[in-house]
Amino acid sequence: MATTNDLKNGTVLNLEGQLWSVIEFQHVKPGKGGAFVRTKLRQVLTGKVVDKTFNAGVKIDTAQVDKREMQYLYRDGDSWVFMDQTNYDQIPIANAVVGDAADYLLENQDVIVALHEGEPLFIEMPANVELVIEYTEPGLQGDRSSGGTKPARLETGAEIQVPLFIEIGEKVRVDTRDGSYLGRA
Repeated sequence: MATTNDLKNGTVLNLEGQLWSVIEFQHVKPGKGGAFVRTKLRQVLTGKVVDKTFNAGVKIDTAQVDKREMQYLYRDGDSWVFMDQTNYDQIPIANAVVGDAADYLLENQDVIVALHEGEPLFIEMPANVELVIEYTEPGLQGDRSSGGTKPARLETGAEIQVPLFIEIGEKVRVDTRDGSYLGRA
């Protein structure tokens, strides 16, 4: 148990039997009336985002979430197999839990896996990853200096927009939060 004063981004709450992660919070003290905490919460399993207001100082139930560093090993049908770096246990994680991280996962890559009572909740990728361009159309000769972009397929199968001068086989850095091109590696 914690109070609303203990809230911070990333805290996982157990509200009405469901797990919610705090995206944003703001303590508000109006001139008249009692203080309150305005929050934006994301449901951990479905990704649904809602706004919720709590009175200041109210006790709320926090969930115990264990974040472990794990290494992605291989894909096995509808699940992805990760290995815990501390005890070398292999844990299969469903497609739904991996989610958008699948676009940037390479074998032997380290990620953070959040677990609640032994069940994987979500995967935290590094802020950016280096991936090889598997296919892209050739850039036009006169377009080297313009700010245009073209689609490119990464070695993981994901598609991103890259500058016209990028060619097949080049290694690029990609932002895992929004899938944007950051530069050559």
